[in-house]
Amino acid sequence: MGDTDVLPADAAADLGPAIPVSAGALIFDRSGRLLILKPTYKSGWTIPGGVMEADGETPWQACRREVREECGLEVRTGRLACVDFRRPRPGRPGGVRFLFDCGVVDDAALGGVVLQSEEISEHRLARLPTALRLLRGPIRRRVQAACAAPAAIYLEEGRPVAEVRVTSR
Repeated sequence: MGDTDVLPADAAADLGPAIPVSAGALIFDRSGRLLILKPTYKSGWTIPGGVMEADGETPWQACRREVREECGLEVRTGRLACVDFRRPRPGRPGGVRFLFDCGVVDDAALGGVVLQSEEISEHRLARLPTALRLLRGPIRRRVQAACAAPAAIYLEEGRPVAEVRVTSR
């Protein structure tokens, strides 16, 4: 099928299961501290990000939108840091997680963070070792692997896959 072909609704349902996709952002201050958020709807800490809309939104667009919605920051550039595949489990849909390194945000912008109070109760900037202790397991593994890799990395369940090489070129 080409880009312009359209499937009838019943045929689209026969394509197989939808795989949830989300995108997150690594945002640092000038001192190298990572921006982390405390969600109201689950335990632990997380990074800015969330689920990609099914309206044709791309992972990068989802990352930018979620950062804007959750903390009021505008990220304009980023680098793909990792892609993480999570298998479905009972009660959890699994999915594909994109993580973008959005680099350093200036102090003035970070001082103007406005949290989405329905979803986020607080934020902080933490040195990476501290942030890793506070982040929830899957996100912790993803952030740790992405920050340690010299280039974008492919993960499964937050862990590098031996058969997939990570090279800068």
